[in-house]
Order: sequence, then C-alpha cells, then structure tokens
Amino acid sequence: MDYKSAGVDIEAGYKSVELMKEHVKKTMRPEVLTNLGGFSGAFSMEKFKDMEKPTLVSGTDGVGTKLKLAFLMDKHNTVGIDCVAMCVNDIACAGGEPLFFLDYIACGKNYPEKIAEIVSGVAEGCLQSEAALIGGETAEMPGFYPEDEYDLAGFAVGVVDEKDIISGRDLAEGDVLIGIASSGVHSNGFSLVRKVFEMTKESLDTYYDELGKTLGEALLEPTKIYVKALKSVKKSGVRIKACSHITGGGFYENIPRMLKEDTRAVVKKDSYEVPAIFKLLQKTGDIDDHMMYNTYNMGIGMVIAVDPGDTEKALTALEAAGETAYEIGIITVGEKGVALV
Repeated sequence: MDYKSAGVDIEAGYKSVELMKEHVKKTMRPEVLTNLGGFSGAFSMEKFKDMEKPTLVSGTDGVGTKLKLAFLMDKHNTVGIDCVAMCVNDIACAGGEPLFFLDYIACGKNYPEKIAEIVSGVAEGCLQSEAALIGGETAEMPGFYPEDEYDLAGFAVGVVDEKDIISGRDLAEGDVLIGIASSGVHSNGFSLVRKVFEMTKESLDTYYDELGKTLGEALLEPTKIYVKALKSVKKSGVRIKACSHITGGGFYENIPRMLKEDTRAVVKKDSYEVPAIFKLLQKTGDIDDHMMYNTYNMGIGMVIAVDPGDTEKALTALEAAGETAYEIGIITVGEKGVALV
C-alpha cells in the first residue's frame, strides 16, 4: 500500500507545480522576495515607506457554483480570473492597491494540465490587477471531491494610505452615483442560474442571437476586474467618496454598504441598458424585478459616488481606462438604503 494507491499522486503534484511556473512568473513584482515552491511567500514593504500611515487591506473569496459550468464545458482557464476578481475588487473598493494573491485548489484527482490551466486564469487575473501570485496550495482529496471536479478559492492583500481609505464618511446630498459596466453575470447567483437553464453541454452550447454567443460562453464570461479603472479615477484628481462592488445580493444588499447613516442612494433603472444575458435569465426563469436586482449585478459591477462637480472628469477617466460607465443615480438625505426608480 502506498499514497498513490490511496488516491494521492505526489508525482502529479510535482508536475502541476512545474507546469504552472510559467504562468506565475508573469505576475511577479519587484517586491516579491521568494520563489514559487517555498513554504511561504515574502513581499517587501519597502515601497510603502513614503505613505503617512500605510494600512493593509485584505479580501478572500471563491468562485462558487459557477465552477459547475466550467466542469460541463471542460473550460478551466477563466475561472481563475473570477477568483482573483472577487478578492481584488473588494480591496479596490476600499481604495487599496492589491499587492499579492494566493490561491487554493482542492480536487478529487490532480490532473496536472488541468491544474495548470486553472492557474493560468489566476495568473491572468493577477496581471489585470497588478498583483503578484506569490503562493498557493493544490490539495488532492480523493473521496471528498469527484475525480473530475475541484474547488477554487483565493486570498489577496493590498495597501492604502489611511487618509485615502474609501469609507463613505463624507457622502453628501447631491453626490452622483456612477455605475461601471460588468462583463456579465460575474460570479454570483449561479445556484439560481443553474435552476433556470438546463445544465447540459447541449444547452450551454446553444447559440442565442441576442447574446451573440452561446449560453455557456455568456455565463462563463469572467468577472471584470476594476482595479485599474478606480486607479484611473484617482489619478484624474477625482476623490471617490464611496464605492460598492456589486456581488451576491445585487443592488439591494451591496449599495447600502457604501452609505453612511441618514444617506440614501436613488438609482434610476433606465439610466443604462441592462445586458441581454440578464433579460434572457429573467424571462426564462420568470423572475421578478426585485429578485433580479437583489441577486445579480444587472450590468453594473461597481458603483462609485463622487462630488457632482467631478462627474464628467470621472466618466472621462473611466472611458480612458477602457470602461463603459453611466451616471445612474444620486445620493439623497433619508433612511440608509437604496431605492430603485
């Protein structure tokens, strides 16, 4: 009896590490002091000495049941982007710059090529957010996960000068809400998605004219990373007063998290065109409006609040960063919460 006969292939683990190294190398930053394969990752804080009060911010998340679609479609090179996005977008929401990322992959059987494909997506997410992929773990867990399935989660650390933390404390009546377009469903609400659409390869390979692609392609579209977009706004001289990453819970749960007491966000639903994937999802599943906006991002992945005098400058900065953005609402005085009109 040996470990391999128990279901854990150590040699496959070694091969996975070798295959992923080329992807990891692309994400390196000058501050990284260790190589892949060590027991921990070291990251120098030398660069941040000039900050008045350097403050660490962190985020952790997974991809959720969106992974089920990756299994069915046998496409594994984008879910890593989702994993990174869910973590670094939260850090950016606080005004932080993501510094480094670590991933955790648990699988029923270690197929080195598949693991490397997953990590290629993680590395791409790190490149998009300018975070270094400094470590991770691949756990082969036979009997716990089916052989062809895996789970993926991650953890990110960033930094922000304390004075630059985005907290919503200075929100005022009349401040403008700007919504930055999402790339699709992102990585939330897939338990409902999987109830609405038949989860077979045939169904996911069905082409829809209104989507301009197959259903599977539209649903597996990776989560947009907003790190560079928010940096662009900051570099333009605009101060972001409050920020909300629209994830699980949609508008109704996430927008109130950016507000201080006695402020209310009023969002105009007709201020932008809701993407076709959400219309198809709503129609097919016979889902009411409130549930849609309480579950999905509905085409807006990030919401920022700015002084009304900075609206045009912020929109111009976002456009220059390659983003599509809309003026979607306003801050009013009232009970803390959000109203969709």
